[in-house]
Amino acid sequence: MIGLYWKSAGAVHTAKTVELAVRKAKEYGIKSIVVASNSGKTAELFAGQVENVVCVTHANGFKEPGVNELTQEQRALLAENNINILTTSHVLSGAERGISRKFGGIYPVEIIANTLKIFGQGVKVTVEIAVMALDAGLIPYGEDIIAIGGTGKGADTAVVIRPAHAASILDTYIAEIICKP
Repeated sequence: MIGLYWKSAGAVHTAKTVELAVRKAKEYGIKSIVVASNSGKTAELFAGQVENVVCVTHANGFKEPGVNELTQEQRALLAENNINILTTSHVLSGAERGISRKFGGIYPVEIIANTLKIFGQGVKVTVEIAVMALDAGLIPYGEDIIAIGGTGKGADTAVVIRPAHAASILDTYIAEIICKP
């Protein structure tokens, strides 16, 4: 199948991205969906749709030191819907971004991130969150999953991906782009 390419990026595509991702999961028998969601609203849309849903949030301190954007109430709602929540440092920035901010320059992991952005912000996010979920043990090793990301708010990108652990990130395989701007 040839992917669907949006003429613009952003949250306006969230509902259709979710629909396409769920349809593709059912078509391929994929049991895990990993979704980037800072507020939890996009992750909520996957409740009951597949066997395993993982919501990857921003790390604590991403916007403000000591604070996470996902409220305790939203965390509870996601948990009630059997959606796993992963809040941790981002694999394609994390500590390395702190070093580049402090000393200037760009470092290898940031080069990977910026190379993926050639395909769009959402594609970079899908690779990042899939690797993070694998490293956290929230998805099975060696299986295709669907990862959902976006550009800013909402979701506009979905891919079928077989992530590798961060220690072997370059072995990650994107099998199909379902949709993207």
